[in-house]
Amino acid sequence: MIQELIIPVKGKGLYDITKRINTCVSNYSCSEGLATIFIRHTSASLIIQENADPAVQDDLNNWMDKLVPENDPIFSHVQEGPDDMPAHIKSALTLTSVSIPIVDGLLGLGTWQAVYLWEHRAVTPGIQRDRKLLVHASY
Repeated sequence: MIQELIIPVKGKGLYDITKRINTCVSNYSCSEGLATIFIRHTSASLIIQENADPAVQDDLNNWMDKLVPENDPIFSHVQEGPDDMPAHIKSALTLTSVSIPIVDGLLGLGTWQAVYLWEHRAVTPGIQRDRKLLVHASY
């Protein structure tokens, strides 16, 4: 069974999608198995990361922006804006899918773990971008 999730984003950053994915997994009525989450984009990614201290998310964003800065003169793909090529590189450095065991009908994450959609592109103020994910459970 596969479900599509639409995640609205309002710009760069990490969006905790754990509850949305757990809802999908619980709809499968599967007590044990494997959940695979796949993002259908090339300028956003998925990660599993700490959910307790928001400073972790800020540090990850700041480090990634330093590693792959906008307006780098080596980029030739610039027609979609100064954040597009860096977003593609950031996506290539992270993950487009994650697989997580299903335990007792929910994601088998650790106490301090959450699943995040990592949006790598800016969004025009007041405009929302939707990101599409596929959630698949096998058992």
